Amino acid sequence: MKLLLDLLVKTAAIFISAYILEGVVVRDFLTAFIVAIVLGLINLVIKPILILLTLPINVLTLGLFTLVINAFLILLVGRIVPGFTVASFGWALAFGIILALVNWFLSRIIK
Repeated sequence: MKLLLDLLVKTAAIFISAYILEGVVVRDFLTAFIVAIVLGLINLVIKPILILLTLPINVLTLGLFTLVINAFLILLVGRIVPGFTVASFGWALAFGIILALVNWFLSRIIK
């Protein structure tokens, strides 16, 4: 039950973040749900590998390079999921930051 609630919170955060940013388009709530699932799987499988491979850069930038990795992963999800488009790398970077903030805020409200 908690997993489903977390997934719905992430879906709402994706939908709200895309509404805030004009360079990111989510067709409907179902698309946002699919984006939440795919982004979660990519963050589970690919992101740790990328962070490990870019560890020296991450250390030099005090962890800020993780934002770049998140942006690339969001662009990847935009290529995989139909109905979810990201206009450019800059929009993906902004979407990652806004998404993290909205997700944190919604999680605090739910708990």
